[in-house]
Amino acid sequence: MKHIKAMAIKFVATIVVLFVILDVIFGMSFTNVFFISLVLSVVSYLVGDIGILSRTNNTVATIADFGLSLIVIWFLSAALTFENRTPLFIISLISAAAIALVEIVFHKYVSSYTFEKESDDFLPKHRYYYSNNYQTEASKDITPEIEKNKENK
Repeated sequence: MKHIKAMAIKFVATIVVLFVILDVIFGMSFTNVFFISLVLSVVSYLVGDIGILSRTNNTVATIADFGLSLIVIWFLSAALTFENRTPLFIISLISAAAIALVEIVFHKYVSSYTFEKESDDFLPKHRYYYSNNYQTEASKDITPEIEKNKENK
């Protein structure tokens, strides 16, 4: 259930950002924006959030989502639109940058509320485990022959 909620939040954020950039600014149809948002949300959640974010940090996952968004938006906008008013790469680059900014906040949400926290149940709860209270002692008694030879010289 947590993943469905996170994916729904991601889809809503993606469609809002892409609607403003692709539809309002560049005049792409809402049907195309909806399809691009749907595909991008699913692919980006599976690859970027579950695959990369769960193993790395927010920065790496955001950079990966930027690249993935650029490729998906560029490919789908080229496949779905037949008009060539504005270079599609520039549109895709602007859209991917906006998606990456939203992803920074979304990754914090996913890390906090969706992924399971690793527990310390397997670690011993001894008072010396988490501290640096271990001390060792060294003396001349460890190697008496060497010390004896040094004193005789």
